[in-house]
Amino acid sequence: MTAPSTWERLRRSLVNSAGTIVFGMEDGTVSIFGLIFGVAATTSSTKTVLIAGASGAIAAAVSMMAGAYLDVETTRDETDARRAAVQSDSVLNVGYATLAHRLADAGLTQEQSAALAAAVNDNRPALSGLLLAMQDVGHTAQNPWEQALWMLIADFLAAAVPILPFVLLPINAARIVSGAVTIVLLVILGIGRARIAKRDAIRTMMETVGVGVAAALAGVAISVLIDHAFYGAT
Repeated sequence: MTAPSTWERLRRSLVNSAGTIVFGMEDGTVSIFGLIFGVAATTSSTKTVLIAGASGAIAAAVSMMAGAYLDVETTRDETDARRAAVQSDSVLNVGYATLAHRLADAGLTQEQSAALAAAVNDNRPALSGLLLAMQDVGHTAQNPWEQALWMLIADFLAAAVPILPFVLLPINAARIVSGAVTIVLLVILGIGRARIAKRDAIRTMMETVGVGVAAALAGVAISVLIDHAFYGAT
């Protein structure tokens, strides 16, 4: 395989997996952001923060990878089952009147329904294709392993963002830098979500950042609560 074709396959895979990548990055960022800040709020040990962050990141990434694989595989199997059901003899042996009635229910006029039913009634491949289109049953283009691997990579790389400052800086400075770079990443992810879903960019960005900040505050709150409840008297 030549280099251009390899890069083209990678580009197509990236485009087809854009939603999975953004979702994985958002999940990795938000979950580890909350974990890191929860741990960092009750300890001055960089080692403790790194161990918690790294173990949480790899566990979350593998879990999300498995979830992505099962989701795509289940969707593909469901689509294949629906296609087989539509293409079965019992479904294809519909009469002209029944087919015309289905087409009318789908929104066609009486004349359009009659003409289309007459055109495909004696053509089983055309009838099968029409019934599949009416029920919105197509081929599932996504590959379960492809989506799972992109999820793993995206989730883990995004989770590394709030962790890295604790590798490079003293813990007090790392808290500030980690919060800042994570907020920037959440802003970028919000814009990416908006472009993919064709939503308002400002609203989507604020939602994404809000979820991340809420996760961090929740992590800090539960860590401080546990620390005071069990270790406050020591």
